[in-house]
Amino acid sequence: MNFKDIEQNISELTSQPFVVTNQAGVGGGCINTAMKLSGSDRSYFLKLNNANRLDMFEAEAAGLNELALANAIRVPKPICYGVSGPQSYIVLEHLEMGGTSRDVMHEFGEQLAQLHRHTNDQFGWYRENTIGATPQANTQADNWIEFYAQSRLRFQIEMAAGRGITSSTVDNTCRIIERLADFFAGYKPPASLLHGDLWSGNYGVMSSGEPVIFDPATYYGDREADLAMSELFGGFGREFYAAYDASWPIDVGYPVRKTLYNLYHILNHFNMFGGGYGSQADSMASELLAEVT
Repeated sequence: MNFKDIEQNISELTSQPFVVTNQAGVGGGCINTAMKLSGSDRSYFLKLNNANRLDMFEAEAAGLNELALANAIRVPKPICYGVSGPQSYIVLEHLEMGGTSRDVMHEFGEQLAQLHRHTNDQFGWYRENTIGATPQANTQADNWIEFYAQSRLRFQIEMAAGRGITSSTVDNTCRIIERLADFFAGYKPPASLLHGDLWSGNYGVMSSGEPVIFDPATYYGDREADLAMSELFGGFGREFYAAYDASWPIDVGYPVRKTLYNLYHILNHFNMFGGGYGSQADSMASELLAEVT
């Protein structure tokens, strides 16, 4: 690959000449091609996709900057993004990653609670972004229930209907949307700053021992949505959740709403990958309906 355009962009925006002398592929992702670029005594993290996905990288940079403003959890600094030939790209600060420990998970739990205390007047965000490879609507709203109904569940179930999910899943999800307020009796969340796609694959520990999060799908919403996603694919461990709850106690209604929030992500996984995610979404929708009927 010719890195001339990328080298020039980095050099201009950092005011330091940069020439690639070494590149190394980085695994772990299924959406972008990633690599570490080294040269001129510096290293950067590069992600590549098709040229028509530049908006995805623009949104990622904006999301990382929004998270950084909260000054709660370390995120990689965006350096630049653009298009080079048939590919779009984003260049991020390269962070040296290390291991983990109970103390780190305790710190991470406290930091996430601190991030969530960074709030906004409205739910959503000023721009659209992506959740994985799927567009994520963030039309701002004053009411969380309306936002979650329209910009999260309805958005995904309409897409899933077009991709062949069962009619029972569509019907049950639409019934959940109609009864959505029932899940929020006595609970009115503030519009917290969220990572939006918080699972173990989007978290790490730097060699310094500092927690770091990346690959966000940023917006302002109910903090429980981040917690729910964090539990969907294995979770972060008891120390993390205990530290979070000690910093900002979790509402007693969270266990039910956890399924409600993760229905969005399972529908999204069906829309991206198909397969068994459809039956998982159907089971979740049936379980949720049983709670309110």
